[in-house]
Amino acid sequence: MILYRPVGTKELQLIAESNYCKFPPRLPEQPIFYPVLTEQYAVEIASRWNVTYNDDHKGYVTKFEIDDAYCRQFEVHQVGDNHHQELWIPSERLEEFNRHIIGKICVAAEFGES
Repeated sequence: MILYRPVGTKELQLIAESNYCKFPPRLPEQPIFYPVLTEQYAVEIASRWNVTYNDDHKGYVTKFEIDDAYCRQFEVHQVGDNHHQELWIPSERLEEFNRHIIGKICVAAEFGES
């Protein structure tokens, strides 16, 4: 399964420090890690939310593959329009989730203020 994760510069730096192999632990106030199912939705978040609210006004879309069989245990949540679909991974299971990533996490798009 191909998934996307919109991130800011700080999170992308932590991903790079892992050699693009894993996502960093969630902050205490972030109980859920939510990769999204469509690039369109990830682009909306990165280009609108991240660019607007991050200190450096940049947003990135990461793309990665994860084991299909492993992902089936997580329910898809629709949180808006039809393409606004997310997997909700409890933060305490993120390390396990990371072990099921196939290959590397790549940067599929980058956005900044125009």
